[in-house]
Amino acid sequence: MSRWTTLTVEEQQAVIEDLVIKEYPKGTVLLRQGDVPTHCYFILQGCVRQFAVHEDGREVTSQFYTEEQAIAVFNLHRSDQASAYTFTCLEDTVLVVGELAIEEEMYNKHTQLANMTRRMIEANFGQMQEAFAAFMASTPEERFRAILHERPSLIERVPQHQLASYLGITPESLSRIKKRVQHGT
Repeated sequence: MSRWTTLTVEEQQAVIEDLVIKEYPKGTVLLRQGDVPTHCYFILQGCVRQFAVHEDGREVTSQFYTEEQAIAVFNLHRSDQASAYTFTCLEDTVLVVGELAIEEEMYNKHTQLANMTRRMIEANFGQMQEAFAAFMASTPEERFRAILHERPSLIERVPQHQLASYLGITPESLSRIKKRVQHGT
């Protein structure tokens, strides 16, 4: 919180006392594609995968969330407000869980919480914009090298077929790229 607000230690403690922290085992589905979200999350420990299942049955991974990242579904623009994604814990995960129904109440009770949330969303959105632009302009090997540089723990934490889906390639292509990168070619 110190990074995002100017709350005193006492004010931070008051916010912390209102937070709900839950542990979820590996494999827990936090939200299913098609369901209306009722919670938002902040990862203290663990890894969560965001993916969609297309009409042909193909799963496409669009994000991996790890420590100190927020998970929220921004879908108020949709008439049915259903999530386009499923969120699943890839590891035993510890999350701060926020109820969307009482979000306004929390912001009124802790006035700097709204500013903190806005700043976090703005920073996250900016990072996502940059990552998406870089992703679109890069080759699969460049995407893999970027992950090695920016989020190296994903390589060990995430199943290869899911990482390949995230990179927009087949698992076989990912294996070839990994070999080339390891051998420095």
